Amino acid sequence: MSNKDFTQIYQEWQQQVAGRLAKSPERKERFTTSSDIEVERLYVPENIDDAYMENIGLPGEYPYTRGVQPTMYRGRLWTMRQYAGFGSAEETNKRFRYLLEQGQTGLSVAFDLPTQIGYDSDDPMATGEVGKVGVAIDSLEDMETLLAHIPLDKVSTSMTINAPASVLLAMYIAVAEKQGVTSEKLSGTIQNDILKEYIARGTYIFPPKPSMRLITDIFAYCAEHVPKWNTISISGYHIREAGASAVQEVAFTLADGIAYVEAALQAGLDIDKFAPQLSFFFNAHNNFFEEIAKFRAARRIWARLMRERYNAKNPKSWQFRVHTQTGGSTLTAQQPDNNIVRVTMQALAAVLGGTQSLHTNSRDEALALPTEDSARIALRTQQIIGYESGVTDTVDPLAGSYYIENLTDQLELRVLEYMEKIEKMGGAVSAVEAGYMQREIHKQSYDTQRKIESGEEIVVGMNKFRIENEPQPDLLRVDPSLGQKQKEKLEELRGRRDNQLVDQTLNRLREGAKGTDNLMPLILDCVRAYATIGEICGVLRQEFGEYRAV
Repeated sequence: MSNKDFTQIYQEWQQQVAGRLAKSPERKERFTTSSDIEVERLYVPENIDDAYMENIGLPGEYPYTRGVQPTMYRGRLWTMRQYAGFGSAEETNKRFRYLLEQGQTGLSVAFDLPTQIGYDSDDPMATGEVGKVGVAIDSLEDMETLLAHIPLDKVSTSMTINAPASVLLAMYIAVAEKQGVTSEKLSGTIQNDILKEYIARGTYIFPPKPSMRLITDIFAYCAEHVPKWNTISISGYHIREAGASAVQEVAFTLADGIAYVEAALQAGLDIDKFAPQLSFFFNAHNNFFEEIAKFRAARRIWARLMRERYNAKNPKSWQFRVHTQTGGSTLTAQQPDNNIVRVTMQALAAVLGGTQSLHTNSRDEALALPTEDSARIALRTQQIIGYESGVTDTVDPLAGSYYIENLTDQLELRVLEYMEKIEKMGGAVSAVEAGYMQREIHKQSYDTQRKIESGEEIVVGMNKFRIENEPQPDLLRVDPSLGQKQKEKLEELRGRRDNQLVDQTLNRLREGAKGTDNLMPLILDCVRAYATIGEICGVLRQEFGEYRAV
């Protein structure tokens, strides 16, 4: 490709960007360094050939190695979506409103363990776990409290929920209806990624086949009724937290993504209707440059898969849009203030990698749920990166680095090798059922732990540079009486709701589960009647059965 050819391409791209900027203007007209050196939107080498355009290209253009938006953070910063949830809906609502007042730009909800596996707070299986690792949500009433005074047509909400994702999404839609907000205006994400639960996390309920049915029902329902909603956040985060390497995180996540695409296609859905609503969830760990390259490689692989393998025509179907959370497993209970430094490096890597939204962990999360002060410092970390560091002034500032481009290529090659193995096994579902990905993660996790224990891998403050008798920080304590309070709320709710209507809606759901109709409208009817999460999931348990790990 000659310089003249590139000049023409560059001019065409600039015209495209100008059109997009008219809809999404840059944050300010002129970007400069502190020395008043003007910063261009994009930097490229003088000589561009076909290989460059094919592998690196331009931001906002296929294969998206340099980012999914042409202006990236010059248009607007990533969504600062701090993950929060503890105890009761009332307490969590207060934390949400506090974070929004502090400049957070999106909500991210953590649910307690009983909610995650579809049990009510008064179920014997919930004993001792209510409100401990997230907020307890038993019914639409709790969801109404959780989202009180929060304008759902203006705030984007992410919900880390998987097996009962359909129920929590239905509750969110129902709360919006009560606020007068139609589902077409709602924006946000449900994690809804059950395969990684079998691989790495364990909060599953149903076997794979009915679980995949629920997921594709959500795809179809939202494509028609909730078009701005990301119907799945295909999660490498928990795969990485279980001990996977960066390569395994990308490979297993993309393999899961292929499985969801295949399931949706088999259900008769149009790829260009559901694929733009797919999103991803990645971890950010401490190896700074590898983490940056990981995002770039994942975008390129996914774009090629969607365009070349699945023949998607809509460019939005090719885009790998990702939320990132800093690495929880990298945090130490020893010298917890060191975690602020770790989180800063990880967050910066995610931003330089081109994430669309970001959660920064708090310094005390290795010990307890974060205090208000710790959550504010975590949010301020993002804001300082966004507004003070200058790394957002140009798109993909590390592109062209010999090291970054080589790492991106190396990661891509190793990811594709893993994906080929999984493909030969029959895909992600078959690989999960055979325990392949689980074994690979266990081997990697064991190797990492061995290196830490031997001192071959240094963790500052834990296996080197320790402090004896270090003081303990103030920690957040969840109200120990919360479980009893939730039981009392449930008893009172069941006493005043229309139980005949609840039974009718649950029976219709039972019949629907026996057939092939989309279950989302039936679940919505149950939620609107104030059926509880345990009652709804109980009906589905009876019809679908429960998964038991091999």
